[in-house]
Amino acid sequence: MHRFLLTPRWWGINVFVALAIPFCLFMGTWQLGRFEDRVGSHKEAQAERPADQAAEPLDSLLPVDTKTSGRLASTAGEYGQQLLVPERDLDGKPGFYVLTLLRTDSGKTVPVVRGWLPGTADPAKAPAPPAGRVEVTGALQSSENSGTKGVHAQGGLPPGQLGVIGAATLVNLVHEPLYDAWLTVQTPVDGMTPVPAKAPNNTGLDLKAFQNLGYTGEWFVFVAFVLFMWFRLYRREVETLRDAEAGLLPAEAPAPADADAAGKPEPTPDPEPEPEPATARPAE
Repeated sequence: MHRFLLTPRWWGINVFVALAIPFCLFMGTWQLGRFEDRVGSHKEAQAERPADQAAEPLDSLLPVDTKTSGRLASTAGEYGQQLLVPERDLDGKPGFYVLTLLRTDSGKTVPVVRGWLPGTADPAKAPAPPAGRVEVTGALQSSENSGTKGVHAQGGLPPGQLGVIGAATLVNLVHEPLYDAWLTVQTPVDGMTPVPAKAPNNTGLDLKAFQNLGYTGEWFVFVAFVLFMWFRLYRREVETLRDAEAGLLPAEAPAPADADAAGKPEPTPDPEPEPEPATARPAE
């Protein structure tokens, strides 16, 4: 009864199932691994850095990645232009960042967020940076972009204010080469509140992470669907063979020629003509 499994049609079905199931299992496992990696990187990013963590030279921590983001970096140089970054909340309170450009000894410039102040951005509130050569230590951060949460990306800010902290927005203000990163000082400076380091990009449990988890479920559902369809086809084939052996299947339809002959009505003979009625002859 099961010889139908060796027919060319079923060979194709079986080969497809044998290839589809391992492929779906592999893709589901891969998506699950991606989700677990994001969870692990999220936990690592949220973990607090040791208070006695030693600062490392800025150049040794570049480019910024998930491992170096938030690490303490040290550099030296002279402060230059100072900018205000408005609409930056801290602990639920509105305020602004005080950002000062530091021209390092290497000739490149790095933005340094020296602290946070409450209220609206006002140059009179921001303390002036120290003069002369200074040594700066701060948490390393990757450059922001228009999609970064909390930035003012609409433009239209007055002179002396910056909406997005990044090399792309500072390139028109700085003539020297720029670091594709910025520092946030973690010790109180001139009465300002230190700005805590943010978690690196693509490490949180965001939409992408839950997309990976959703794709994992979809691939495993595909496995169940393939098995269900194979079993359904197999069961239908077996039931058809059993019905045929038991004589439960309807008789095969007659061939077209026989069908025409069977369906054609018998020709009816032409009716015989009725005899004409005799007419009486007049008497002589």
